[in-house]
Amino acid sequence: DRGAEELMRNLLERNYPNHGILGEEYGAHNAGAEFTWVLDPIDGTKAFVTGTYLWGTLIALMKNGRPVLGVIHQPIVHDLLVGVGDAAWLNDQPAHVQDCARIEEAILLTTDHWHVFDHQNGPAFEALSRRARRYNNWGDCHGYHLVATGGAQIMGDPIMNTWDLMALIPIIEGAGGVITDWQGNDPVTGTSSLATSSPALHAQVLAALNPPR
Repeated sequence: DRGAEELMRNLLERNYPNHGILGEEYGAHNAGAEFTWVLDPIDGTKAFVTGTYLWGTLIALMKNGRPVLGVIHQPIVHDLLVGVGDAAWLNDQPAHVQDCARIEEAILLTTDHWHVFDHQNGPAFEALSRRARRYNNWGDCHGYHLVATGGAQIMGDPIMNTWDLMALIPIIEGAGGVITDWQGNDPVTGTSSLATSSPALHAQVLAALNPPR
């Protein structure tokens, strides 16, 4: 983690000395800059240390507080997924979500089932998982990669940090999907995330996750 972030920071400071940097390991540099790079050198550390490849490096570029570029890099399988808000590419080929009309037709993913119970409405999520066509813990950035490239239709995390989230926003939106926080608000200011493959599906999922009290 630390070595990878140091490498990225050194490259960015050399090539973009006026830009800011926010990283998981070493915090903020040049806070308040018009452009800020947000770095998560290993998103999915638990997956990484167990030897799976369901992890990646996240890089986002923010302009005046909004992400304009997002990158998920998985070096083991040589996947480079890039989004700019109105387009996305996987290894230089256009990336698109797979449209899905109903929860019952969707593949649902999350990183940690029990985190939902710790931070959001756990019983509502469990009911959603039983409605979905399939439910798997293919989580961290890999889950969002799958939504952006058509392999899944719903991915959510009940708690997120800035460095976990910013790169995902231009990627999901660029691939034609929808991303908000768990309650449907702006993900840039949120502390959770929900990505789906269509507005209609997103509305259904939000209603399922946040039933009237």
